Amino acid sequence: MTDLSAIERLAALPPEARQSVVDGLSAPEAAALLHDWRSWARDAQIAPEWEWRIWLVLAGRGFGKTRCGAEYVRAEVDAGRAGHIALVAPTAADARDTMVEGESGLLRIFPPDRRPQYEPSKRRITFHNGAQATTFSADEPDRLRGPNHDLAWCDELAAWRYPEAWDMLIFGLRIGQRPRAVVTTTPRPVALVKNLVHRTDVHVTRGSTFDNRANLAPSFLEEVVARYEGTRLGRQELHAEILDDVEDALWNRDMLDDHRVRDHPPLERLVVAIDPAASSHEDSAETGIVAAGIDRDGHGYLLDDRSLRGSPHEWATEAVTLYHRTSADRIVAEANQGGDMVSHTLRTVDSTVPLRLVHASRGKRTRAEPVAALYEQGRIHHVGAFNVLEDQLCSWVPGVGPSPDRLDALVWAFTELLVDGQRKAPVVVPFSAEQSSPWSIR
Repeated sequence: MTDLSAIERLAALPPEARQSVVDGLSAPEAAALLHDWRSWARDAQIAPEWEWRIWLVLAGRGFGKTRCGAEYVRAEVDAGRAGHIALVAPTAADARDTMVEGESGLLRIFPPDRRPQYEPSKRRITFHNGAQATTFSADEPDRLRGPNHDLAWCDELAAWRYPEAWDMLIFGLRIGQRPRAVVTTTPRPVALVKNLVHRTDVHVTRGSTFDNRANLAPSFLEEVVARYEGTRLGRQELHAEILDDVEDALWNRDMLDDHRVRDHPPLERLVVAIDPAASSHEDSAETGIVAAGIDRDGHGYLLDDRSLRGSPHEWATEAVTLYHRTSADRIVAEANQGGDMVSHTLRTVDSTVPLRLVHASRGKRTRAEPVAALYEQGRIHHVGAFNVLEDQLCSWVPGVGPSPDRLDALVWAFTELLVDGQRKAPVVVPFSAEQSSPWSIR
């Protein structure tokens, strides 16, 4: 049977029956109904009754995941079961904009007389009964190292850059009668999510975008169905499938996860690589912009992905900013889409930036395979997770559609650092009378 909320079932009644129910409510009852989550929620949005440790809500865009998390926090606060709550999102801005101030955030869902107080400077929410919640960014795992909590709400776990943030959170989830975590996320096939799905103390709720069609704009549904239904991205983002590795793709998840690091050693060289989009319309491809470096042992490190869809001035500004922020040695830019334009655009932003234009004289597979081989050898490491880029790496099959722009930028970066650009071994020449040591290195 279709999963409908009590309110949706009420709305589906014949007009006379629906009006009879509404007329039978007093004014206080009608006001209370507006904030009665069990009346509005579908069954899948209500927390399970058994003694789970983690409630994992794996659902598509628009399912109502945020509301699930916020309402569970509200229920635990109202019942007096939670007093020290961690709210963890991929970034500090995500925690504020989605979990706290968002349309389904904590400031919106409480009745007016019990609305919590938010202190942004302290990252703290104080509830009507004195319980408190603190926001955290998964980009800063060490902030979770000290505090103890009895409840955690983790949003978009699959998009966390540093999986260590989960470990630090779980170490501190240890006070109260039954410390628990609710996780609301669109799935990606990352190791952390896949491991949670198979744990016996985890209750998994699955749902698709279309489960919540009654509360979504028809134009939104038409757009996503037309553009994404039947695609891998649609299966992940709409139907919440955890997708396996793609056969014949040059990269796979284990190749990335097995050599992922949180920090990198001192780097000998560092570049920013750009794969410019051919146009800057709304439906244009992205401009790939990544930063990468190489250490003294010849290992490469992916440091950042700042790819975007924007005008030439916007992507040039982002690339130059990344160049200065990382203290890179040069910018490497693919010039097949107009080398003069690429050079001029970057020089307009900063005329002093060292620039090397590279030309795609070989096919994309030929360029990508040596870089993928270095990953397979364990010689390239991602510093943290780069979810969109990694999705592109693990889903692109050479010869099947164009290679994505973030992937292309990454290939240019490591081709410069590890394939074509490694420094040659020094030439050792014999001692001569003019030299002060028996050996000289040129």
